Amino acid sequence: SLGPLSTEDQAAALKKLAKMKPFVDLSRVAIWGWSGGGSNTLNAMFRKPDLYHVGIAVVPKPQPHLYNAWFQEIYMRTRNVNPEGYRRSAAINYAAGLRGDLLMITGSGETNTHIQIIEGLVDRLIELGKPFDYMVYPNRNHGLREGRGSEVHVRMLILRYLLQHLEPGPQ
Repeated sequence: SLGPLSTEDQAAALKKLAKMKPFVDLSRVAIWGWSGGGSNTLNAMFRKPDLYHVGIAVVPKPQPHLYNAWFQEIYMRTRNVNPEGYRRSAAINYAAGLRGDLLMITGSGETNTHIQIIEGLVDRLIELGKPFDYMVYPNRNHGLREGRGSEVHVRMLILRYLLQHLEPGPQ
């Protein structure tokens, strides 16, 4: 089951780091990731809302059963063989846990993490009444590189979101 184990490991490591390093402020933690890292971001925000306050998920796969079967099946076998693993790994099933600020970013021309995989989560968050932010780059694929200025725009969006939603300085 991709998702739960890495979420637990990252949370444990973050808490341990905070005990070892006094400059780690657990009252203002952000997480971000791209692709599989975007899925980790969603799992962290939904499953550990007391620990993660801001999340940026770029082209995540919150519904793994809709993702490229060859990749999922390497780690999780088929959905018929491992239905519980697929259920546990699907961040969409834990969306009710969201309490922090979340930005999801994708491209409408995705050929890897198809937009429908993310839009199912968008619908779920709307249904739950959860506030979130969502940016879709037109006709961009998984790397969000197509079109002049795209790469810089994506990174500036990430930076602006962090600056707007994460309190500066130690608390």
